[in-house]
Amino acid sequence: MPLFQEVDLTTFAGGRIVAVEAGSVAAAIGLRPGDELLAINDEAVEDVIDVQFHGAEEELELLVRRDGELLLFEAERAYHQSLGLHFAHPTFDVDIRRCNNLCPFCFVLQMAPKFRRTLYIKDDDYRYSFLFGHFVTLTNLSDHDWRRIETMRLSPLYVSVHVTDTELRRRFLRNATAPDIMEQLRWLAARHIEMHTQLVIVPGFNDGQWLARSIQELAELWPEDGGGGVLSISVVPVGLTRHHKYGMRPHTPAEAAATLDFVESLQPQFQERFGIRFVYPTDEWYLVTGRDVPPLEAYDGQELHENGLGMVRAYLDDWAAVREEIAATIDRPQPRTITLATATLFAPTLSHTAAEFAALTGCEVTVVPIVNRRLGESITVAGLLMAGDVSDQLLEAGPGELVVLPRVMFDHPDTIALDDLSPQDVANRLGRPVALADSLGDVWDALRGVSRVMYPPGPSPAPGALDLRVLGDDATPADSSAHFS
Repeated sequence: MPLFQEVDLTTFAGGRIVAVEAGSVAAAIGLRPGDELLAINDEAVEDVIDVQFHGAEEELELLVRRDGELLLFEAERAYHQSLGLHFAHPTFDVDIRRCNNLCPFCFVLQMAPKFRRTLYIKDDDYRYSFLFGHFVTLTNLSDHDWRRIETMRLSPLYVSVHVTDTELRRRFLRNATAPDIMEQLRWLAARHIEMHTQLVIVPGFNDGQWLARSIQELAELWPEDGGGGVLSISVVPVGLTRHHKYGMRPHTPAEAAATLDFVESLQPQFQERFGIRFVYPTDEWYLVTGRDVPPLEAYDGQELHENGLGMVRAYLDDWAAVREEIAATIDRPQPRTITLATATLFAPTLSHTAAEFAALTGCEVTVVPIVNRRLGESITVAGLLMAGDVSDQLLEAGPGELVVLPRVMFDHPDTIALDDLSPQDVANRLGRPVALADSLGDVWDALRGVSRVMYPPGPSPAPGALDLRVLGDDATPADSSAHFS
């Protein structure tokens, strides 16, 4: 039975349209922002996945609610032609699916008080896994959800496994009813669903023999003959804030080195069996142990940057290209004093490349490692830095003429940090123009006055500030996977 026939459309939350592409199917039939899309071809739409799936037909009937009235639109769609609709939220039926686990290392459970409300929401939504690569535990799916995954072939999915043993995983998740993850993964593989998996490793809990067993059991689900299965394993070190309450601890340097050695020792075996290395240590293992990150080919083309895999290599390779560009530039901008802020983990790498940047450009470049005072010094990545901590410590250090902050700090639709402060707030407090950057290429653009994301202090640049082209707050950051991590 179509879901359309199972729901009450008078209360059903359709997808609120916020934009219609010019020249699209939706524009041709008269859909407009503010309309709510309820159903396509007698199938109720719960999210953008439904829209993509049911909207792929060539002949369409779209049920829309407009100003409380139900309207039916008919359309014909050419092959490869999209509907041209943009929605307020990817999911229509309910808010993002909540997590029903209580993992002791969960960032939400380690949050400091008095941050914005959304930071205390534990999401675990398989739809966001398919759409955006979010890792999920698969502990909260209904029969309806499993049917959708199978019917719509929602692949790949990104799965937080952590450990394959059921009882230990239940203790790990603090969820006594968590299903057998291997049974779930085998079910997905049998239905040609591909999966990327991750293991967050806690010393003394799921490392050692448990790590070895988990990798071996996941490897048994490598896809054969183009079928479904596990495509990769990311091995991630646990991150703990100073608000952690459950007795876990981070790895010592020696433990991190031993784990890294073990994972790397398995890669040649998998390379021989599968043609790829299959199991990958995330960047933090290399930075903590002071080892060089592998070359690009060691990542086998895996697109797992958001999980901290290969970001440093992408940054270094990007710098190699930018370095050649700077060296070939004849008409160079006036040298300036530049302050680069980053988290403590990435500071040594950034300092090395910043010294090369300074030598090429004639600029005086200072790297300031920012200590995360709000969450604790053990939190060493840029994405979790507070703008308040950054501005405080840059004032203590003395900012240069141009201040550059990691763009990932403000990776929020409203371009705000975890403490709700914006780049503009930082610029105003420092009295310096602030640029957001993913790479030293972005710093070079800011120096040349072509930065896409610049924030001068106050309503206009202060006297003597850099003469930079300023875009509004709606400027889109450069599309790059290399962050000041």
